Amino acid sequence: MKHRILRQPKGYKTITEMFESSAKEYSNRVMSKIKRGGVWREYTFGEVLGYVRKIAEYLKEMGIRRGDFVALVSENRPEWGWGYLAIQWAGGTVIPLDARLSEVERRFLMDFAGVKGVICSRDYLNEMEKNKKELKFDFILSMEDLEGIFERYRGIDRVEIDEEDLAEILFTSGTTGSPKGVMLTHKNLMSDLEALYQIIDVNENDVFFSILPLHHVYECTGGFLAPIYTGASVAYASSLRPNVMLEEMREVRPTVWLAVPLILEKIYQKILKTLEEQRGFKKILINLMRTLAKDRLSKRIKASLGLDRVRYVVSGGAALPEWVSKGLEDLGFPILQGYGLSETSPILTLNPPHAPRNKSVGLPIPGVEIRLFEVNEKGEGEIAARGAVVMKGYYKNEKATREVFYDGWFLTGDIGYFDEDGYLYITGRKKAVIVTKGGKNIYPEEIENKLTESPYIEEVLVFGAINPETGEEEVQALIYPNLDEVRNLAHRMKAIPEDDFIYELISKEIERLSRDLAPYKRIKRFALRYEEFPKTTTRKIKRHLFEGVFIKVGEKVKTGL
Repeated sequence: MKHRILRQPKGYKTITEMFESSAKEYSNRVMSKIKRGGVWREYTFGEVLGYVRKIAEYLKEMGIRRGDFVALVSENRPEWGWGYLAIQWAGGTVIPLDARLSEVERRFLMDFAGVKGVICSRDYLNEMEKNKKELKFDFILSMEDLEGIFERYRGIDRVEIDEEDLAEILFTSGTTGSPKGVMLTHKNLMSDLEALYQIIDVNENDVFFSILPLHHVYECTGGFLAPIYTGASVAYASSLRPNVMLEEMREVRPTVWLAVPLILEKIYQKILKTLEEQRGFKKILINLMRTLAKDRLSKRIKASLGLDRVRYVVSGGAALPEWVSKGLEDLGFPILQGYGLSETSPILTLNPPHAPRNKSVGLPIPGVEIRLFEVNEKGEGEIAARGAVVMKGYYKNEKATREVFYDGWFLTGDIGYFDEDGYLYITGRKKAVIVTKGGKNIYPEEIENKLTESPYIEEVLVFGAINPETGEEEVQALIYPNLDEVRNLAHRMKAIPEDDFIYELISKEIERLSRDLAPYKRIKRFALRYEEFPKTTTRKIKRHLFEGVFIKVGEKVKTGL
């Protein structure tokens, strides 16, 4: 099966060409907005085009030439996008830096890339002033000083560049290793955008709500560049505090929302809790969801979240647990799961809106080929991709580049299978796989998704650990409990929520939820931790930080790992 083609691509070669065309076509429409001082400040496509032209003139005056690198770091805000587009308008390459990295990490990446300058918000100005002295780059442009740029400069025409020129270099550590610079060309990114345009009917009447970090390719491509392509507008959350985001989402009432599984899981758990409190008991929840999904209850729930107008909720960045996706779909939320990597611009597969499949990450998008390598008896193999969306390579790392390419195919490191209709399913990650003594392959994600069905388990990390006494690999887990739910249960039971109580509760939950798992997949030992796991910007647990962990007999509590 293939995607239904709704319309033909526009044929843009570069991001700057695409932006200029959209800015002229949708000149008077709102491109972006953010709430400042209690008021929504709106910026039209025409206004932003003028800003970009002027910032680009400043960059040229600072010596930026075709192919030069300029770092970009700030919280999510419209000015981030202006900087991104202006760097490319001047012929440069964007180095988007993770705002959550340490100063040391950002300094290392800037030095490694050899940036010629920086565009940043006020929060990073002092840090960049220190870096400028040490790294000797040419300029720092503060987003708070842009008004002066707009008054001083008239603006320039875009520098002519080639589709094979680098648009951005994304430095990502993922969950299993050292940072790598993913080199994405204009052709890579435009190929992804043109494919999405063909199969998703997003248009100039749509409104996106942006909460995911713009420096990450998922939000940059899907939540920033895609709206520009279609003339849609983007509302940026002014804060990541849950109460602020929820209030602003209610005000915006978006039609398209990009999210990651952790956020969707928390939303669904909140909905379940609300339903339970309203109805008094759990037994009727499933029936309620199925029978009232299109009724008053569903509409009320969506309105309370500001999602009563939403046409697409796109889930990416990691696998969405089936119980979450099915539950949200039963409530009438239009969930679209996709799959991709930074190295693939990012989207490789997406569920077709007219025929989504709950457990699947969808069909290959137009222009992308997917095949499996080293297929086992279950039909599972390593997912490999080929197409114009695949990166040019890793910056200054030919060895790493060679390792992920085989005969023209990009090896993702993820394990999956196809169904009879060509839908792709992700079952695990090659590097995270646990191999038992009997040769069985265990994918931690399968067990993790199962255990997070428990209301008392907030986060879980499943891993293989070598028992020093037997030399055999065991399935173990570190678990971060949902302490609010644990305390509520303890209160109802008139118990004290101390370590022994929590450990016993979690032990019973593991036993309950593991009944349907094969015996070799069941957890042999677990330990508790009382803080969130460290995560990447797409909210994936950094697995590599826990390599070599072994839970000893009788060990109940682990903190600070």
